[in-house]
Amino acid sequence: MRIINEIFYSLQGEGVHTGIPMVFVRFSGCNLRCPFCDTAHQSGREMSDMEIISRIMLYPQSHWIVLTGGEPSLFIDHDFIDLLHHHTGMKIAVETNGTHPIPGNIDWVTLSPKGGMAPGLEYPEDKIAICHADEIKVVDIGQELSPYFKFACRQTDTIMCLQPCYVSDPEMYASNLQRTISRVEADPRWRLSLQTHRYMGIR
Repeated sequence: MRIINEIFYSLQGEGVHTGIPMVFVRFSGCNLRCPFCDTAHQSGREMSDMEIISRIMLYPQSHWIVLTGGEPSLFIDHDFIDLLHHHTGMKIAVETNGTHPIPGNIDWVTLSPKGGMAPGLEYPEDKIAICHADEIKVVDIGQELSPYFKFACRQTDTIMCLQPCYVSDPEMYASNLQRTISRVEADPRWRLSLQTHRYMGIR
């Protein structure tokens, strides 16, 4: 049994796959307690693997499943990914903070590291437990960015995304956005990521 917060179908709102329809499987619980977390993932209910697959198959038109949270690496393993591939025929993506290993049979790995984003959350280049990331997506709060290029899981083809930190105050968010735009312009190794689902009013 796995504890699931929610399963729903929507467009991916941020990162490399922005705009692509996906089935989101949100796990409940995380090993970090980040003060800036904007996801209410704490509640959930136990579901068997086949119950999860049955919910996913309500959206057979999707080509992608994204495992998110919370922190999905706490709850997934190689057999579960194989089961999803076999029963759904969909590709599997994961969004992880990188502090726990993940199965090697996942199709797309998005690392969203939390180091450097709050007191006590230092740059975790020596604590990242995954060996490969297709995408590294960093929330920009004005922190030093060079350590993110030193992660061992970063390959030459890893896409680096920089995303302005969302806040509800429009003026503050506009300031955050402009800072991130300026930083991407100054260092084209980065690609701008926006939380477009907020603009569209979707999940």
